[in-house]
Order: sequence, then structure tokens, then C-alpha cells
Amino acid sequence: MATETFLDIRDLKIGVTVREPGKPKRDITIVHGVSTTLEKGKVLGLIGESGAGKSTIGLSSLAYGRGGIEITGGEVYINGRDILTLNRAGLNGMRGHEVCYVSQSAAAGFNPAHRLIDQVIEATLEHGLATRPEAEARAKELFAALSLPDPENIGSRYPHQVSGGQLQRVMTAMALCPQPDLIVFDEPTTALDVTTQIDVLAAIKNAIRLTGVAALYITHDLAVVAQVADEIMVLRNGKKVEHGATKQIIEAPQEDYTRSLISVRSIQHEEQKATAEPIIRMENIVAGYSKNHIVLNDVSVDIYAGQTLAVVGESGSGKSTLARVLTGLLPPQSGQITFEGRPLTQSQDARPLDDLRDIQMIYQMADTAMNPRQSVGTIIGRPIEFYFGIKGKALKDKIAELLEKIELPAEMADRYPAELSGGQKQRVCIARALAAQPKVIICDEVTSALDPLVADGILKLLLDLQARENVAYFFITHDLATVKAIADSIAVMHLGKLARYGPKSEVLTPPFDDYTDLLLSSVPEMKLGWLENVISTRKIESAGN
Repeated sequence: MATETFLDIRDLKIGVTVREPGKPKRDITIVHGVSTTLEKGKVLGLIGESGAGKSTIGLSSLAYGRGGIEITGGEVYINGRDILTLNRAGLNGMRGHEVCYVSQSAAAGFNPAHRLIDQVIEATLEHGLATRPEAEARAKELFAALSLPDPENIGSRYPHQVSGGQLQRVMTAMALCPQPDLIVFDEPTTALDVTTQIDVLAAIKNAIRLTGVAALYITHDLAVVAQVADEIMVLRNGKKVEHGATKQIIEAPQEDYTRSLISVRSIQHEEQKATAEPIIRMENIVAGYSKNHIVLNDVSVDIYAGQTLAVVGESGSGKSTLARVLTGLLPPQSGQITFEGRPLTQSQDARPLDDLRDIQMIYQMADTAMNPRQSVGTIIGRPIEFYFGIKGKALKDKIAELLEKIELPAEMADRYPAELSGGQKQRVCIARALAAQPKVIICDEVTSALDPLVADGILKLLLDLQARENVAYFFITHDLATVKAIADSIAVMHLGKLARYGPKSEVLTPPFDDYTDLLLSSVPEMKLGWLENVISTRKIESAGN
């Protein structure tokens, strides 16, 4: 092995034992003989859709398999030794020292009861790599390198006292503090809005350059990984599809699947003009969680039957709060909502059943939006039975009809959420919302947790259902590519106010206000050097920074 090669994965095979209800257990292979190498100071991007094996391969560099996954064959060399042959003491010495990990959800990766600085330096102290004063000094240097505010004192805060983007950078500092040779970045910006994502990406790229650490960067977004990776390996169904320099992969891909990743988000939705009165009118809404904590300040928007209002902005801009006001979960302090020309009761508890039925919701995380102990048929059937009193064979027929609408086979009714892919779970959540036969559906970041190819399918399904059912969408998102694909009108929110509002064609036509310009320029593009250019030319900082 060449001395400069730090990571060498040879013919890696990974499997899992599946135990389906009522069936004998069986072993399946989820990674099929993948090989790759990585030199010190280089970044390898692992890209592919959900289930491609990206995270599973990344975690193999820690000799770890989660959720019953087992490494069944191959070799993983770190610094010249096969870590798959190490005993427990050897693995403990390697993890958190030579190889560190940055997870997708920083909020779930920190203990809320401990200060940030104590968690950032924990691995460094555990491995005896520095004294506490030395570790704290290094952590503060990393906070500064990662562009965190007040680097000398931010460590004294608790996780809930910093923003999502800041917490993700603190987690990167935690991984860098032990001075590892390799960091595995597992979708570190997927859950962030586009403007915060830019800051985190730039901070990660700068930290890699300053420390010379090698990195595996796992993502399903090719435009994102193109900004940080030296090489990219494209994966599908646990197999290597293509591997090459970043420039070659994005400018001259060799395989059809890679080309499909590059051309994703090709939906062209023609904007519909408003020709009637809005089905919902929200006027001069002021809302918050106390008199001293106002989130929405004089917000007015209209929603039209058969059309989509996209509500876009950074985390904390007030998008979801506006949705809570619409559902009645958060009555406004002032302002009015009308539904089909009549006042809509502001509190959900006081709304008549028909109004509750007419406004439904699809949530961001399908995993947590469904009861894992209920079958798909039960999940979809409950609103049918609750709102319409339909039971027995008629209920089964309605469930089968809804499954057909969301392009899933009728036999899916007997499956449980754990047996579905991410895209299938979100389709079931869409069917549950449609089961009530609503006039308005609130879509809260419904594609942000999905890989681009699956998300594309969900967006196409939503547009098709809208055309057939004439349902209106209140579509919350931070993804401008999604906005362009699905919206008829757009409300750009910034710090609880409307920064820009109107038909899609007008909102996306210059001249722009500074904040809308920031949002539009922050959508990752498939260009080398795009990240540096957008950082150097933007007019204002993101609110999350």
C-alpha cells in the first residue's frame, strides 16, 4: 500500500438478516464488493439515492454496522492495518481518535444536559490526547475556523441555545478536536435551509483545508458534494456505478444513472393565474408564543383552489408558524382568516368537523408521522372511517383506490411502515391526507428528507393529484428548486415578515430585494467553484449565521 493512502476499502461486502412477520428469517446483501481508496487531505464524495449503501460504507471505516448490519466480507485498511480484525480495545482506540463521525442530525447528536465545550472535547480527553486547557484552546480555535460567533464563549452554551447551522458546525469541531486522520460526514447539511447550508459547507471546506484531514462526504445531492469533494463515487443498490474526479463526474458522466442524478429536478410547472376568489385569505396576521415573542408580523397571503402557494425562507422565518395559525393550533393575536368567503374559527378546538376535514397536513418526517404498529391500511383508513363513517368492504375498496392514486399496489395495505422505503412512506402520508377529501393540504417540507430522485417522483405525484382533485397546496419549503418546480405563487418570508409576495413569474423576476437575492443565489449549482463565488458576492448574511 502506498504510504500516502490512508483508507483502503477492498471488496467490501455487507449484509443484514431480515425478519418479516410470518416469514422465515433470511440474509440479504446490501453492499456488493465495493472497493475504494482515499489519500490524506483528500475528500471522497459518496452519492446515491436512499438505500444505495452510502452511510453503510461510510460507517465501515469505523468497523461499525448499525441496525443489525454486519460486515460479511472484504478488508478495511486504516493507516495500513485491517480494522475489521481489531479487538474491542483496538476499535475503541481507533474510533474518536483516528476516525471521527459527523451525523446528519446535530440536534440528536448532542446531550441537551451538557454544555457544548464539554461535549466537543470529550473524545480528546478520553483518548488522552491533550490536557483539558489544551483541548479547550483547540476547540476555541476550531470554533473560529468554522466561523462560529463569539468563539471564546459559545462553548459555554447548551445545544438548544444555538441555531441548527451553528450546532452542525459545533459537531464538526467536535470531530476535528481529536485531530483525526479521517472524518465521515454523513449528510451534514441535508436538514438545513439553503442559506445556512452555504455557511456550513464553506466552514467544513475551510476546516478540511486548514487541518489536512481526509474526509468521506456522504450525500444525495450531487451539486452539494461537487463543492467539497476531490473525487466522487456514485452508488446504487449497494454497488459502485461510477468513480472519478469531481470535474469528470459532473461534466462528463459515463453512466446513465449518474446522468439522471445530474438532470434531476427537470419538472416544468406552468404557473396558473388566479381567476376566482381565494379559497383561503389570511389578512394582517400577527402571531407568536407570548406578547413578548412575536413570530409573525402583519402577514397577508391568499391560497387559490387547484393552485400552490409556496412559502419559502430560512429556519426561523415564520413558515411553520404561519401553517400553525392556518390549522388553528396557534390562534393569531390579531388578523383574520377567511375560508370560502366566511370567517374561519381561529382555534382548532372550536372548529366544526367539516372545517377540520377540509384542511389536512402532510409532515416532513414520514417516519415519525405514522404509528409503526399500524398497517398502511389502518393508517389510510382511519380518516375515511372518522370523517365519513365508512367501514367493512367499502373501507377496503376506498383504501385500495387511494393506494392506486399514489401509485402503490393494493397489497401495500398489509405492510407496516418499517417495511417501506422513504418515498413509499411519504406517499402513504399523502394518501392519508387525501382520504379526508380536503380542499387545502399543508405540505410541510415534504421532500426535504428524501433524495432528489425520490423527491422528484413525489412532486410529480402531488402535481398530478392537484390537477385531478383540484386541491390547493400551502407548500412550506426552503428549497428554491422545489419552488420553481411546483409553485403558482410564492411568499418569501424573512424574520416573520413578507419580504416578497406574488405570482411565481413576478417573484422570480429581478430586480430582487437583498434577502430574495440571497435565497435564489444559495441554491447549489452543478459548477466547480460555485460555493466560493456565492460567498464572495452575496449582499447580506443569512439570519442563521
